[in-house]
Amino acid sequence: MEQVLREATPHVLGALVRRYGHFDTCEEAVQEALLAAAAQWPEEGLPDNPRAWLITVASRRLIDRWRSDQARRNRELALAAQAPVETEVPDRDDTLTLLVLCCHPALTPASQIALTLRAVGGLSTAQIAAAFLVPEATMAQRISRAKSKIKEAGATFGAVGQLGAVLHVLYLIFNEGYTATSGPDLHVGELTGEAIRLTREVHRLRPDEGEVAGLLALMLLTEARSAARTTPDGTLVPLADQDRTRWDRAMVDEGIDLITRTMANAPIGPYQLQAAIAAVHAEAATAKETDWPQIVALYEVLGRLAPNPMVSLNHAIAVAMADGPEEGLALLAKLGEDDRLKGHHRLEATRAHLLERAGDLDAARAAYRTAARLTTSLPERRYLSERAAGL
Repeated sequence: MEQVLREATPHVLGALVRRYGHFDTCEEAVQEALLAAAAQWPEEGLPDNPRAWLITVASRRLIDRWRSDQARRNRELALAAQAPVETEVPDRDDTLTLLVLCCHPALTPASQIALTLRAVGGLSTAQIAAAFLVPEATMAQRISRAKSKIKEAGATFGAVGQLGAVLHVLYLIFNEGYTATSGPDLHVGELTGEAIRLTREVHRLRPDEGEVAGLLALMLLTEARSAARTTPDGTLVPLADQDRTRWDRAMVDEGIDLITRTMANAPIGPYQLQAAIAAVHAEAATAKETDWPQIVALYEVLGRLAPNPMVSLNHAIAVAMADGPEEGLALLAKLGEDDRLKGHHRLEATRAHLLERAGDLDAARAAYRTAARLTTSLPERRYLSERAAGL
């Protein structure tokens, strides 16, 4: 039932916003319909058409809400003149249009991304906050302001959004699905699958946009490893130890072909560079055969084009693999001064790994334990704790 609700939510919200407008009130009506489903479906069973059921219930809740508000009498009269409440599922998929609405130009890029993750990706406020490295309360206020701004701007369904913000949203949705920030599972296939589906749709609409193709290639090359990332009991398996015969070769081949063609014909952008790095990993038959100098060079270009602490962290790892752990640790020392990474488990986990490679086992053990305390992902915490115990 939870999976059905998650998949149906953006379709239902998109259908209501397209029909009635008023994003904020439509979202509230959809949430009420979801609560009704959660209460009724376990006892009555899933309806034959869950999406149609949710659209009907949400539409009725929306109309009831308007009828009870005397200040909105004009909206009620206009609504009454329309056709009866829609009970059939629309043939069209409104998810992408809903995504574009959430990226309305009236919103700041940060608000566009946060609102889309909430409305289209179905992520919780806590998950979105973790993706942005900000407190949950801050993100809740940002989402609330974004909905109010859309209402004030009179945004209409189908308004033109910013492609860069749309791609960033899809990137974050995919990342949250590929490595969940919290919970017992490392991978949430519903999110990665939805991110890939929406990116394919954007690529179909904008086939000449290099960064759209680059993002799709990056997702395919990354998702291809998902089956090899954990053992049957859910234990995390790092990239260097993965059984590469379990990688999805169809996804790998599609991703490599896509990024190869794109980089030859489009201006280079950050997503293309990340896809190129993933392609270098995918082309190596074993971890030892990885072309680390090429990866270092790609990260240096990426760092100049789109500098951020995570790019710098990955660059430090690549340098350590190419030139030795001491070189990587020297770069990490500088990164430790960045407020955006202080207290982040990935910094401590990377430091632990490089200290282990350098032979400083006591310091490595302490860093692994610190990283395990900081992460909210149970598979990552178990892996980091086991590494510490192994030392």
